[in-house]
Amino acid sequence: MDAPIDIMLADNNPLVLSALSELIDRDPRFSLVATAATAEGFLGTVMRVPVQVGIIDWSLPALGGAKLIEVLRDQENAPKIVVYAEDTGDIPQLAMTSGAAAFAPRSSDAATLLETCMDVAQGKMVFPFLDVRKLQSDPIQSLSRKERAMLEALSKGLTNRELSKELGITINTVKFHLSNLYDKLSVKNRAQAIAFYYASRMPVDPDRIPK
Repeated sequence: MDAPIDIMLADNNPLVLSALSELIDRDPRFSLVATAATAEGFLGTVMRVPVQVGIIDWSLPALGGAKLIEVLRDQENAPKIVVYAEDTGDIPQLAMTSGAAAFAPRSSDAATLLETCMDVAQGKMVFPFLDVRKLQSDPIQSLSRKERAMLEALSKGLTNRELSKELGITINTVKFHLSNLYDKLSVKNRAQAIAFYYASRMPVDPDRIPK
């Protein structure tokens, strides 16, 4: 039998945390490493203890799910994240764009959540009703946290020297990150990079999409 998958839970609702803990404890496929009621608690544990899969609520205090996932993206051996939340509004889409591996709605049964964790541990992305391939083709999603910060700062029209001061890095490091940024976005200069940044943030008007 394969070794159980190490899981950590993070949810601000003690009833949910207790129910999920009991559920995972009863399943021999998983090993519950720890639980937390805050994003900071989750982060502090997974930075010290190897965890394969993390199940988190999207509205975790105080960082929130999106910021927590963003921080984890730059960490080596970070757990793959399953967002377990209400299927309302844009939460599934936001979870996917933040870098989560899966979204499991709270309205689904327990078996669905556990199967989602199994799929994620095997390297799959699980987002019901969302086109994962479309997201993965977006160059913005390939940027590291530092490169995203660089692009956002670049959009303000800052010079290399101002970027160096803004981001607390040397000018040579600025040039290095800019070069990587241009490559990933398939642009040739900062003007094109800024244009790409603003185009990616513009909402799509369905009336302007050719029929």
